[in-house]
Amino acid sequence: MKTPWGDVAVCDAHVHYFSHRFFSVLAQQKGGLPAEALGPLLGWEIPSPGPEALAARWVSELDRSAVESAIVIASVPGDEDSVIAAVELYPERFSGYFMVDPTVADAPGRVSRALGRGMRGVCLFPAMQGYSVTDARVYAVLEEASRHPRAEVFVHCGVLTLGVRRKLGLPGVFDTRNSNPLDLIPVAARFQSLTFVVPHFGAGFFREALMLCDLCPNVVLDTSSSNGWMRYEGLTLEGVFRRALDVAGPRRLRFGSDSSFFPRGWNRAILDSQIGVLATLGLPDADVRAILGGNLRGD
Repeated sequence: MKTPWGDVAVCDAHVHYFSHRFFSVLAQQKGGLPAEALGPLLGWEIPSPGPEALAARWVSELDRSAVESAIVIASVPGDEDSVIAAVELYPERFSGYFMVDPTVADAPGRVSRALGRGMRGVCLFPAMQGYSVTDARVYAVLEEASRHPRAEVFVHCGVLTLGVRRKLGLPGVFDTRNSNPLDLIPVAARFQSLTFVVPHFGAGFFREALMLCDLCPNVVLDTSSSNGWMRYEGLTLEGVFRRALDVAGPRRLRFGSDSSFFPRGWNRAILDSQIGVLATLGLPDADVRAILGGNLRGD
């Protein structure tokens, strides 16, 4: 991709893969509707049930914006097969994360199966599913993940808002008492072979996310979303990047767009705003290249 630093390989660490099954789950919660009925309610496109069309659509989106690759996230529990199919179809363009609820009895087995089929990481949403990251059931999931080399664990901390649920009039208020990044400190210290990814700079728990990064070198931050939480902290995006760079350093930040639905597709505006900030900060080219793609690729 052409940037102020010349051609840079951009890799997106945070794309939600809204499959047909994702919409089917929401439609059931909306009163047992078919998934296709949500299209007019949302103003979004509902993908076909098979994996081929949606995967190809996302590849086309990445091509259109000259994005090299993306992590695609199965965004409801039990939807890992949708992302596994996309990764198998386009292994050079996609890596996969999948959501797991550790309080479900077969959670470690699901983690074993999905990571064994090529998934890159496990997603935990403690506020949504009502558990602490120090729960023994979480440790059982992490024990299983740690058996897979280079496995990652995405942990959503801070304020969690789901726009799709709000648009559909579904309950969407979650218990942030389970969202403090500081709770991850003993977990990350215990599972040092795992990389823990905290999205959105901690989503309103920025200070705590920085403390976590300072104490745990196996924690990285992703830069995704519009970061509306900054209004809680009185920060600008430039200030957020400056402080994160001071504490975590450029090799522990990953660019993410938080893209999700069509027809919007890949959210170029997020990248443009972050490129502007990085240019203002005057970072060395190597650091910019690392944040925008190299860190995700493992360069």
